[in-house]
Amino acid sequence: MKKLILIAIAFLSLVGRADEGMYLPFTIKENYSTMQALGLQLTPKQIYHAKKPSLKDAVVSLGGFCSAEIISPKGLLLTNHHCGYDAIAESSTPEHDYLTDGFWAKDYASEIPIPGLTASIVVRVEDVTALVLKELHDGMDEDERALAARKVGQTISQKAIEGTHYQAYVKDFFGGNEYYLFVTEVFEDVRLVGAPPSSIGKFGGDTDNWMWERQTGDFSMFRIYSGKDNKPAKFAMDNQPYVPKHHFPISIAGIKEGDFSMVMGYPGTTNRYLTSWGVKMAIEKDQPSRVAIRGLKLDIMKQHMDQSDAVRIQYASTYAQVSNYWKYFIGQTQQLKKNNVLLKKIGIEQEFAGWITQDPARKEKYGSVLTDMEEAYKVLEKYIGIRVYFTEAIYSLGTGRFMLRHAKLYTSLTDANPDKKIISDEIEKLKPYLEGHFTSIDFNTELELLSAMFAMYAKDVNKEQHPEEFKTLMDKINDTYTWTNFVEGAMKNSIFVNKDKYEAFVANPTAEAFTQDELFTITYKLFTNYRELVMGAEAAAAQAKLDKANRLFIAALREMYPDKKFYPNANSTLRLTYGTIQKYAAHDKQYDYYTTIESMMAKEDPTNEEFIIPARLKELYEKKDYGRYGQDGTLWINFISNNDITGGNSGSPVINGKGELIGTAFDGNWEAMSGDIAFEKDFQRTISCDIRYILFIIDKYAGATHLIDEMTIVE
Repeated sequence: MKKLILIAIAFLSLVGRADEGMYLPFTIKENYSTMQALGLQLTPKQIYHAKKPSLKDAVVSLGGFCSAEIISPKGLLLTNHHCGYDAIAESSTPEHDYLTDGFWAKDYASEIPIPGLTASIVVRVEDVTALVLKELHDGMDEDERALAARKVGQTISQKAIEGTHYQAYVKDFFGGNEYYLFVTEVFEDVRLVGAPPSSIGKFGGDTDNWMWERQTGDFSMFRIYSGKDNKPAKFAMDNQPYVPKHHFPISIAGIKEGDFSMVMGYPGTTNRYLTSWGVKMAIEKDQPSRVAIRGLKLDIMKQHMDQSDAVRIQYASTYAQVSNYWKYFIGQTQQLKKNNVLLKKIGIEQEFAGWITQDPARKEKYGSVLTDMEEAYKVLEKYIGIRVYFTEAIYSLGTGRFMLRHAKLYTSLTDANPDKKIISDEIEKLKPYLEGHFTSIDFNTELELLSAMFAMYAKDVNKEQHPEEFKTLMDKINDTYTWTNFVEGAMKNSIFVNKDKYEAFVANPTAEAFTQDELFTITYKLFTNYRELVMGAEAAAAQAKLDKANRLFIAALREMYPDKKFYPNANSTLRLTYGTIQKYAAHDKQYDYYTTIESMMAKEDPTNEEFIIPARLKELYEKKDYGRYGQDGTLWINFISNNDITGGNSGSPVINGKGELIGTAFDGNWEAMSGDIAFEKDFQRTISCDIRYILFIIDKYAGATHLIDEMTIVE
């Protein structure tokens, strides 16, 4: 018991360290003295200001899935290659293979529009906790509480943007204990400007993913366009490059160990307040299933991609997305075990249990928190299999997701009195997905993927949780009639894998077209079955109980440690993390804080697509022709810092103490893959691409000096 309590105290004492925490930028005044001591030379208002230009005006949420930074007065964006991968792939053809060869627009007219891609910039953030909590009370159940919070949040958001072109939303923090309003400016005309070949942008591939040491030129470039009034506008050829309130000056002075580093961006999801039951379920149930499903999908896609350039381009982005988190889940499971996270969580819970017994009021308020969590997880564990297998094996497939986008249209058509307007509106909503879907799938690849996923679902999901229609189909499967036979026949007759059939359907949508489509019918049955079970009364009640317990648990932790600087879990909102450039040691190995081009050349393997080095890059290396981007006769490629980031931070600016750009964040390190659940202070690191390497590739390798010319470069 004493050992566990000591672990808990040590673990919680880390909260608020300089290298841990994803803070809302307008809250950093409490951290400011620490940041100054580490080397920050800016004032808090130079970082975040609601009315005047500040660093936050140059930090962009790209498409809602990555971060980016504005690096010129002409709206030029820098982000990761893997963030731009989908756009690069969609812009590619076998004849113009930008994934393989790279792409560099020679002028504005050559920049490629990317339909659907947005760039969102925060205008201001406000604490509206008091306004929201005023409408909530202890007598509400969790559904009532969530609904009331959502309604008042919508009212606050609408009022905040009256008479403006801005958008706004309210999000909850600390499990629903606090609420913040975000007012944003969202640009809809974003165009691809440049990208290195994948041999640079993805150097090391899956082998090096999440690993240090790295030598990856993980960057790509876009541009924000606006209307003539510099406000967001739909795509139009006469739109102009956006003039930002602020853009990052770029430092090529270099970095050294101990230098201040700050990352601003939009981290996706962390779960730092997860309890031991959640960790146990992740290790034993959730993550092993995700790894198995994704591993099989990767094998199937890779086989078909290797046989055809067209298929390789079609599935390049999907493969990269599946692969990234396939390895993530492998790593997180390993490191949760290796770093004793379960033991740490149990220690925190025991400390919490002891604390509440010291005061009758605490016991009254928090006494049932831990038992409620345990009971909730016992129920939710029953549904973890179907939750994972439906989302990973059925919904995540391109064809599966496309079919289920039609769920509302299907139910509307099958109504006793179909509403023609609803049907018409649904058809309009589906049109943007039409072209992208049919150009992104290959019949034979989808056939094998669907067959394998149906078979896996049938084998691994509890049979008692299968819908009757699926059980009937399973009874037909034998040695002579396989899942492949079923899927092949269903696909040949399906409107969702044949563009001509689909266009005929859209012109005259009928309920019969759905009911006669076996592929849609079985997928839709799995979908409704999933909703009935995973979102049914028993699971919903358990989730509500868990949500309330989590909210109270987080509130209690903040009461237990009133002098600690707590930070909320990441939730895709603008955050700031600060620290320093640092090396690290983990598991008996010492790692330096940077890599050079020599280590890249040492990894070259012309027989392995992950480690091919372009001839032009080798030529520059052999001549040591690094221009003003070199240092001591070499070229730095990547570096590490102890900043706290996660998925969604990809592409985030890494900033020095003067507010200058020194790199672009793109990854974390393998030894700390448990970090989204428990920050590892001694060895959790952010891996970034040195800005000098990025500029070198743009300038010396690609010859795109016109892009260099529009940047503000500090020698």
